[in-house]
Formats: sequence, C-alpha cells, structure tokens
Amino acid sequence: MSSSKAKSSQALRRPSVVAVDLFCGAGGLTKGLSNAGIDVRLGIDCDPACKYPYTANNGAEFRLESVEKVTDELLESYYPENTIRLLAGCAPCQTFSTYYQKYVPQASEDDKRWSLLLQFSRLACSILPELVTMENVPGLEKQPVFMKFVNSLKKAGYKVSHSIVHCEDYGIPQHRSRLVLLASRFGDIKLLTPKELRIRKRTVRQAIGQMPEIEAGCRDAKDPLHMSSELSPINLRRIRCSKPGGTWRDWPKSLVAQCHQKKSGKTYPSVYGRMEWDKASPTITTQFFGFGNGRFGHPEQDRALSLREGAILQSFPRQYLFSAPGEPICLKSIGRMIGNAVPVKLGEVIGKSIFAHLQSVNDQKSSR
Repeated sequence: MSSSKAKSSQALRRPSVVAVDLFCGAGGLTKGLSNAGIDVRLGIDCDPACKYPYTANNGAEFRLESVEKVTDELLESYYPENTIRLLAGCAPCQTFSTYYQKYVPQASEDDKRWSLLLQFSRLACSILPELVTMENVPGLEKQPVFMKFVNSLKKAGYKVSHSIVHCEDYGIPQHRSRLVLLASRFGDIKLLTPKELRIRKRTVRQAIGQMPEIEAGCRDAKDPLHMSSELSPINLRRIRCSKPGGTWRDWPKSLVAQCHQKKSGKTYPSVYGRMEWDKASPTITTQFFGFGNGRFGHPEQDRALSLREGAILQSFPRQYLFSAPGEPICLKSIGRMIGNAVPVKLGEVIGKSIFAHLQSVNDQKSSR
C-alpha cells in the first residue's frame, strides 16, 4: 500500500472526538484542537467580545455564559452518542500568575480566586467525559487547589498527567511557559514531545519578518488588524535609542523614566525594549501593543508590535478575524483576547497527543 493510501486508511480509522471548550476566549484552543482533527461543538465564555472571533473562525457555537451557571445537561446535549467526549478549557489565569502571587501568595480553598477552576472540576467529575485537558499558567501547579483538582479527577477514574511546557520548543515563536494537563479514562496519557512531533523552533523573523511596514499610530491598508499604537514624542525618541534585546539602560539619562532612576526601579529592565529578529519573542501579554509594557518594540521599525503581529506570535493564522468588517478596532479589547489566548499551535499539540493516546489504546486492545 502506498504511503498516501496508508495515511488515508489511518484517517478513516481515527476515532471521532467531540469537544466543548470552557473559557474559550477568542478561540485559540478550539482552533488548535480543530486543526488536529477534533470536532469542537461549543465554546463558553462570559466575555461578549469573544463571540465574533470565536464564531467567525471556528465551526462551533458560542455561548455567552458564566461557567458557574453551566449545567451538566447543557454540556451533554452537545456530545453525540458513540463519540469520545473531551472537556477542554483554560480558566482565567491572572489569579495564578507570578505577578499576582507575589502580592497575594496564598489563599484558603474557599477563596473566590479558585472558584473557576473548581467549577471546571465540578463539570468534569459530573459528566465524566472520556478525556479532559486544561491549560494554565505554571504557577497554578504549586497551589493546593490544583492538587485538589488533580485528585478529584483521579478519584473519578482518570489517569492524569501534567507538565510545564515551553512553547518555544513546540514551534511557537515566543518565550511562554504553560501548564498543560491531560486526563483520560482509557489509561495513561501524556503530551507528545517536540522530538516525537518533529517540531523545529521558530523566530520572530520567521513569524513576522514579511509583514508590511507601518508607522506608529498607523495601520496597513489591506489588514485593519495590522495596526500599531501611537507613540508619544518622548517614547518615539526612546525607541529610536533602543537596541534589539537591549533595555532602557541603553538610553541617554535624559530619556530614562524617573521611576527607573530610583534604586527600586533599577531592577526592572524588561520594559521599553525591542525584540530580536533571530530569537523568540517575549511572552505576549494582554498589553503587548504598548511599547512601555515590556520588550514589545519592533526589531527595526520605530513602533510597538501591531495587533496582527501579536496574534501571529500567538500562532493564530494570519487571516484570523477578531472584529467584524467595518467595526472599529479596539486595541485594548483585541489585545486582551490575543494575550489571554491559548496559542493555537499548543492546542494543536494537545489534539495530536490525544489522538496518539487513543491510537495507543487501540493498539493495546488489538494485541490482546
């Protein structure tokens, strides 16, 4: 049998996996899972701004709802019979971020900060889908609420694995570390490694090096999302004195902000900087479009990243829509959706890992 026919035969044997995406946002995880071959039927989020990008780019329904109000019956209505069910999601992660934990390091288990993760646990342990996946910030792994979540899945009959993933290793051109959990009622499950997937690292240049040039405060005529925020006169002078990979310490003293001239501010060099072409970008945050919010200066042009460039560095497809045609582009709203998203390619890795797990389960059954 030719290799093409073998691949076609293998695709026909691939099991049908249907998913619901909790905390779906603009659809990064859904898009990645769909690219891997998973049928995502429903995305749930409480942010109305996410409805258009989610539905415009994914063949799934969007439901504007707080997860606390989601019922078992609602979820079960989206899972057809004789399919393998996946419950996926990423509970909003600011609560567990390094920055947040610095100021509020611990909390009791009944603290409202943990409620969204516990709601995820409630739904998973109630409807008992065959598969569960969750993505979040690494800091969550050290919290008691996370182990409570893991133990609840184990008690419900799941095999659980979780690890800290460096997105750069998976071909996402960005320094971003994430916690990925996989759980299965079929047996042991794990995330595939970059070596198993034959993935190569990518750089800023490879990702956005061919984007049309624009000036600060302007947008590309063909792509409204390829727009950059304005720069004040002093920030324009600052970025012109900035070196790729450098910091504000490279500037003349007259341009250094007063807060950084103080002793307490001298340990915060990772703002007002340019990215480097031949490395991965810094973590794309919800404020990546602001030059002063991190090392988000373009490597060459005197401006911060455009919204489109930030989305590409999050591995969204170049044509991914975030606002309806003709609607005004809101930097803060779209920047928030892009920065909060699960990188599309990470979602795809999760989906491929799920199918590899199911293939392994089938192989074990066949060998008995």
